[in-house]
Amino acid sequence: MKVTYFEEDDTLVIRLSDKPIAREVSQDWRTHVSYAADGTVVETVILEARECGAWPLQLEQRKAA
Repeated sequence: MKVTYFEEDDTLVIRLSDKPIAREVSQDWRTHVSYAADGTVVETVILEARECGAWPLQLEQRKAA
């Protein structure tokens, strides 16, 4: 996973895979999800990330049971 934040645009890009993007879907005006041909999520883009509370990103680490 690669997380990139563009401060000048307040845009957060979360790249989950190196697969080519086959389809992009807007969940709402701020959140866009890109899918590979096999249906897996490749990338999520969040506009105005800091403003909506998505940045700074807080990842929770959980231990396996």
